[in-house]
Amino acid sequence: MEAKKQTTYQEIHQTNKDKAFPWTSFNKFLIPSFIGILLFLIPIPFQGKVTIGVGILAESVQGYFADQIPLFMTILVTLSALGALAVRMTQPQWVERSPLIKNLLDVSFFWTGVRIIGAVFAIMTMMQVGPEFIWSDITGGTVLYSLVPVLTTWFLFAALLMPFLMSFGLMDFIGTLLRKVMHPVFKLPGRSAIDATASWMGAGPVGVLITTQQFEQGYYTKREASVIATNFSIASIAFSLVVITFIGLEQYFVPFYLVVTLAVLAAAVIVPRIPPLSKKKDEYDEVAGKQIEEYVPSGKSSFQSGLEKAMDQAEKVSSYKNVIYRGFANVLDIWLGLIPVVMGLGTLALVLAEYTPVFVWLSYPLVPVLEWMQLPEANEAAPALIVGFADMFLPAVIGSGIESELTRFVIAGISITQLIYMSEIGVLILKSKIPLSIGEMFVIFLQRTVVTLPIIVLFAHLIF
Repeated sequence: MEAKKQTTYQEIHQTNKDKAFPWTSFNKFLIPSFIGILLFLIPIPFQGKVTIGVGILAESVQGYFADQIPLFMTILVTLSALGALAVRMTQPQWVERSPLIKNLLDVSFFWTGVRIIGAVFAIMTMMQVGPEFIWSDITGGTVLYSLVPVLTTWFLFAALLMPFLMSFGLMDFIGTLLRKVMHPVFKLPGRSAIDATASWMGAGPVGVLITTQQFEQGYYTKREASVIATNFSIASIAFSLVVITFIGLEQYFVPFYLVVTLAVLAAAVIVPRIPPLSKKKDEYDEVAGKQIEEYVPSGKSSFQSGLEKAMDQAEKVSSYKNVIYRGFANVLDIWLGLIPVVMGLGTLALVLAEYTPVFVWLSYPLVPVLEWMQLPEANEAAPALIVGFADMFLPAVIGSGIESELTRFVIAGISITQLIYMSEIGVLILKSKIPLSIGEMFVIFLQRTVVTLPIIVLFAHLIF
């Protein structure tokens, strides 16, 4: 009888022990995720503007090495092109034995060609040789001296530190909590809210980088990744302030950003429900397969289920060394794979915008629409609404010379809400496995313009 009582007590004690809260797993989720929130999602005032922790690190390094970064990246872009060409031509066996080197240098003939073009443009711009339309301040000079340093430093810290945001369960926790909002409204997983927030507080390319990695790891379908990359890579508060200031309307920043936010939300609801985005397949990456599970089991709250999934994900991280290795591998992939593409395609996009009438021709159908909307200086404004496909800042450059404050307000707002521009976001998407072509991105760019233009014009008339 005594033995039976002892056994029962031991069973009860073991049961209570099993029910004890797993503090080790909780801390493994909480501490890195809290660091990720501080780095990517919390707005921080810095040098008179609002940014995020990663932004402070990036801008500090960029400021300190401002004169060295263009030369450093020119050398790196050239080595990237030569390395890809050598591997493509010789196919050495040692490359096959190194997954990292194979991923960095074993690329198709097309992307090898783009890297070579990027390297040639970078050298021409650095040395100021060859046709001036390639290396001028408004084309290659803008990419090499303005855009490349920003991407180099932002992606250095974003890629290194992103595991704090993605690898320790925060995406799983937030995704489970917000699925009830994100899925019915936007037809997206709850975790996509993280992509939007990181873009909003930091920079649009950071949101695209998160989306790309989530898709390639099996957390988004092809349709979801396409939608998020083209509708949730929201321009940051800091960049929006730069645009409205450059165009001479900084005193209207608060109503401006409220109108932009409303227009972006409207586009995020409407555009994914029409082709080409609505035609994208709900299929996961063929290599990764489906890895996501945001459904809440019956009998559990969203918070409880999300916390359990987050701790399960945190426990999958077996070694911090592997996390750091993946971070450095991501940095090298961006520096050797993405920056050459930005240099090549970004320069070509700016050449088209600045030295050809292509965007002026494309804007002709907009002129009667803008006149019908009673927008002053419609002929001058129309090209500014199309040229944003080449680069997000070009509409502000064109619009700054327009006299009407109402028209300048509309141009600034449209440039922020269009989101897709080839000098940066477009190249990021093309370089990724997200299934979107240049043609599809241009269609989505036009759709976003059509959806957001009436909203911004309406409020512009009310304000002015």
